[in-house]
Amino acid sequence: MTSRKVGDRVGVGWVQKGCGRCEFCLRGKKELCPNAISTGIGLEGSHAEYMLAYADATMLIPDNLSYEQAAPIFCAGYTVWSGLRIADPKPHERIAVVGIGGLGHLALQYAKAAGFTTLAVTKSKDKEKLIRDLGADEIVESGAALLAAGGADVLLATSNSWAATEEAAQGMRPDGRVVVMGASAEPLGFNMAMMIKRVRLIGSSQNGPEYLYEALDFVAKGKVKVMAESYKLDEIGKAYDRVADGKVRFRAVITMN
Repeated sequence: MTSRKVGDRVGVGWVQKGCGRCEFCLRGKKELCPNAISTGIGLEGSHAEYMLAYADATMLIPDNLSYEQAAPIFCAGYTVWSGLRIADPKPHERIAVVGIGGLGHLALQYAKAAGFTTLAVTKSKDKEKLIRDLGADEIVESGAALLAAGGADVLLATSNSWAATEEAAQGMRPDGRVVVMGASAEPLGFNMAMMIKRVRLIGSSQNGPEYLYEALDFVAKGKVKVMAESYKLDEIGKAYDRVADGKVRFRAVITMN
């Protein structure tokens, strides 16, 4: 591998390597490989001073981007930006985000930075000023309110509640796309109104590497900013507890001691 050298600042995403033999690997879509090797699953995660990674799975971090800002982009930022890209929004379309948390606060910024009218769907009144500061043009509390406000062409569903996603999806415009990125064990309903309007459901986690490059570039250019709390490695237990208790707003980053 000659494209990486000692001293390079890099990060790795979730899916690092495919089998190289299946249809999806041969189509250049390793993220869909049924035998993919993924960080934290097939490979040890990175909550340590050192880790092994496949060189061709790494992405260079822009020189002017700190590790603390870059780290969440390899997960949350990459997820929401590649979800927006796979929805293929057209100029003048409207983007809504449901679930204004670790993923959603970045989804709002990416949609706005890309030039789209951006709406937030939330029932959390305490977040409204923050949501405006993140770039939302309008805030609504339900799918019905979203529809009354003009509806959405793309709904970025970053919530871990598929019930909340299903409710917000009632605000879709004809030919709308609901991009589901939050994990849930709940069923996700698709009703007659959505069928008649030709609304599509798209599952997405992290897609092509070009989207990771773009996601990092937006942050490096100051158009997107991660809201994160930083903890040293010996404070990792405290960080995990705050995440588990839902007290982190919005990402927790572990730095080396």
